[in-house]
Amino acid sequence: MRLRSSLFGVCGLLLQLFGMAVFMRGFFPAPANSFGAAKARASAAPAEPAGGLASNRTGLPSPLFGRVVIMLVDALREDFVFGPKGKQFMPHTQQLVERGSSHSFIAKAWAPTVTMPRIKAMMTGKIPGFIDIIMNLNSPTLLEDNLIWQAKAAGKRTVFYGDDTWIRMFPDQFIEHDGTTSFFVSDYTEVDENVTRHLDKVLERNDWDLLILHYLGLDHIGHLAGPNSHLIGPKLSEMDNIIQKVHTGLVFKDGEAPLPNLLILCGDHGMSDTGSHGGSSSHEVNTPLVFISPAFRKKKSFESEHVEQTDLTSTLALGFGLPIPRNNLGHLIPSVFEERSLREQLRYLHLNGYQLSLLIQESVPAFEKDAGYKLFQIAQKSHGSWIKLYMEGNTSETLANLGKKVLRQYLDAVKFMSSSLSKIVAQYDLYSMIVGTIIVVEVIFLLVVCTPEALGSTAEFEVPVFSPFYSLLFYLLCLMFAAVHVVVCTSTSTSCYFCSLSWLLVATVIVLISALQCMLFSTLWKCFANGKPQQKSCAVDCSSWSELNLVLLLGSIGHTVSLASSSFIEEEHQTWFFLVNTLLLVFFQDTCRKYFAVSDPKGKATKWNSEDIDCNEQQTTIHGLFETSDLDPKDDKSKSYARSDRNFEKWLVLSSPWVILVFCRLLRSLNQTGIKYAQKPDIGHWLTSSNHRIELSTLTAISLLLIFVLVQKKCSFVSKAALALGLVGIYCYRAAVGNVVFPWKLDKQYVSKGIIEARFVYVFILGILFTGVKDLLKSGVVSSDTVTNSRGLWEIYNGLVLLAALLLRPHNLPVLLFIVLVQMILTRFIWRTLDYDAAQITIIYYWFGQASFYFQGNSNSIATVDISAGFVGFEDYVKLPAIFLTIFGTYIGPLLWAVHLTCYMSSERSRYSSASVGHSCYCYILLRAIPAAVYIILITSLRYHLFIWSVFSPKLLYEGMHTLVTAAACVMFTAMDQKRMVKTLS
Repeated sequence: MRLRSSLFGVCGLLLQLFGMAVFMRGFFPAPANSFGAAKARASAAPAEPAGGLASNRTGLPSPLFGRVVIMLVDALREDFVFGPKGKQFMPHTQQLVERGSSHSFIAKAWAPTVTMPRIKAMMTGKIPGFIDIIMNLNSPTLLEDNLIWQAKAAGKRTVFYGDDTWIRMFPDQFIEHDGTTSFFVSDYTEVDENVTRHLDKVLERNDWDLLILHYLGLDHIGHLAGPNSHLIGPKLSEMDNIIQKVHTGLVFKDGEAPLPNLLILCGDHGMSDTGSHGGSSSHEVNTPLVFISPAFRKKKSFESEHVEQTDLTSTLALGFGLPIPRNNLGHLIPSVFEERSLREQLRYLHLNGYQLSLLIQESVPAFEKDAGYKLFQIAQKSHGSWIKLYMEGNTSETLANLGKKVLRQYLDAVKFMSSSLSKIVAQYDLYSMIVGTIIVVEVIFLLVVCTPEALGSTAEFEVPVFSPFYSLLFYLLCLMFAAVHVVVCTSTSTSCYFCSLSWLLVATVIVLISALQCMLFSTLWKCFANGKPQQKSCAVDCSSWSELNLVLLLGSIGHTVSLASSSFIEEEHQTWFFLVNTLLLVFFQDTCRKYFAVSDPKGKATKWNSEDIDCNEQQTTIHGLFETSDLDPKDDKSKSYARSDRNFEKWLVLSSPWVILVFCRLLRSLNQTGIKYAQKPDIGHWLTSSNHRIELSTLTAISLLLIFVLVQKKCSFVSKAALALGLVGIYCYRAAVGNVVFPWKLDKQYVSKGIIEARFVYVFILGILFTGVKDLLKSGVVSSDTVTNSRGLWEIYNGLVLLAALLLRPHNLPVLLFIVLVQMILTRFIWRTLDYDAAQITIIYYWFGQASFYFQGNSNSIATVDISAGFVGFEDYVKLPAIFLTIFGTYIGPLLWAVHLTCYMSSERSRYSSASVGHSCYCYILLRAIPAAVYIILITSLRYHLFIWSVFSPKLLYEGMHTLVTAAACVMFTAMDQKRMVKTLS
């Protein structure tokens, strides 16, 4: 079957995407260390070790607290409470922390630091799996043992107000609840007011035992404006007033209850320096945890210690008189129970150690050799000896010393067991990983083997699509893979996702793997049988191995190899910045060689063979490019004008690489990204601080104006008007949400939160895109007009630029300006001067797209994903638009460079060749497919690496999403290439 290289490449990339999905399903399975849906029972609590005597303490100890209020402030960093901002904006909380009856801790949250996994961790005591970051978008019902279920089973009445994630995770568990949408990040006032409005009444009532308040406003401000925004201070003051109100209400009720009440202030995760979260930086994982109760003695000075966030589960369970959830990995926080008697403290630690020892037995095959388990057994025996002495009435110093020794043994035992269990986070589904890897490797080998023919002069070749189904090898492979599947699924002791699928789906995958392998063998046989490619590749063979080719090859290979290093992944932006800078120096060298190269003194002519001449005819020469035919060659004045124009043009070309280099250096200082230098100040932080809104407003206005000047040249008059009005609307939107200031004063009562302004811009975006699609349909269906086709493509590109300007934060608009400006410089000067072919230009575009991705402030950490882009112009969370806008906002750089490449190659076919679009598409697919395939192999071998969850796993998610985005861009490539083929045939 004869296929275009672009169509063949897109099909291969989609198959690779499928293989990556299967691989990730095995790589991110359900976490281990689980009793499933089994629940702990109060009746199953172990008796107190009594050294052979009958103890009167066989059940759970009585609760320490009567009523408990958990106030969870989303994205509350520990320095927001314990640091300078806490002292400035939260005076009442500071007084409680430093001088009140309280205990303060810095709780460490495990990555991924997003809301749903963190709630799950605090309520179950279990470290969630990394795949829970995806489940965060649609939180399912939590079936595992948890504090909310235990409270209801014990007859406790729970009331909840706040993030509706709790309601989805714990349905039918609250006697009263009022949820707020967590994903509408543009709202940071009403989302908290809807929680606070219930406080006055609920604090006066006596019909509840557990009150949970989840405030979202601080997190939304972080996503919108970052931690240095002028909105952070007022929001912290608001939270401080709420803490004072709740604390006062509980103190007032303390006299009416037999047990003291407890207020817990905590955060589910922190906030990065960019305002997001999801990664493992110190500001994201360190959260405050404050216990406030009259049961504690008053403090004389501020003290804080570090604990795990999962320690809250066991501490709160025993403090509230509940069984510890069965999957809990945390250990008790000793200082919370230090006011109790030594016997009670030992009893609490014994219950915690017993629960962890059961989990050790379930999760660790050789649990008898575990250091924590062995120490717990010793502590139990010592505990029994202490109880025996205690019940015999011994009051000597021996009893006290033995009790302290047992206490230390228990503390060490629970810490060791908790640490051991925390290291066993998940079990990999190796079978699914292997199946996905096989598909990915087969596809990438097939793409690489077909490269010479795919980059041939016609970009069209024979693909053995149907022949494998008629070969004996195909059926033998199907039988072999089916037998392997049966053996694996019947012999494995662990659950495999692939084994749970229906036989129809499994058979489809087996047929796919066998067919790909047969196609690969057939293609290899044809290559070896013919001895050489049937067609000469103009995209490759016409250019010698110049410095540019060497830089492009070594740079691509070097980047792929660097993915094996965790440090290179964390600082991947440095790789792309270095490669782009090197590329610009090569541009300068080539332009100098073009203008200043000395002619051959002997006048020897360069020899060309016939194949080179055929290929070279498809390239546009630049001789006489700047000649002006309208001037009279006999006129000396005209000759001087022509020479001056050529000289001016020449110096513009020579200075172009240095202009781009200066822009790159400025943008590197705009957003510090990665890990090593992420905490250092940058221009972006300076611009987004509340003291520099005038400067940010000026930069925003100038950037939008220059973007209009650069983009409008290829727009129709109507689109120019729409683009201008859209850019004005973007400034108004950013002013409405408080990022920039208006040059004029508005009515203070007018508050739109940017909804109206953003929708105003969306109208013009859709209008420009509709105009572009109309022109494309007109050129493809009504008439074969290349001018109309080119105009339609540029209209779509301009619409995407306007959408990018709307979604980018104001301080990142220079990145968009850089993209548009560099694209103009490349097409106006570099490409017209240097004879680069389609493959070379494609690799250059890909490199600039990757550099632009990191210029935005992105990294390989989930924390840098700006989810606020998904809610621009929406009053509520709408799933599909939010996902699309978030993906587009994250990959603005790569997408705009890919779309611009499509527009440029489609409009410059006469300059390069009729197959240039196909060549570009195929090269672009290889540039994305090869690193993704190599990374899957690398991460399989590194799956037990120390940084597998903090570094390699987020990168795998980015690789998968980047492949999906590339596939979408290449579909556009293919559509343009197929349109050319139809025109050629007609």
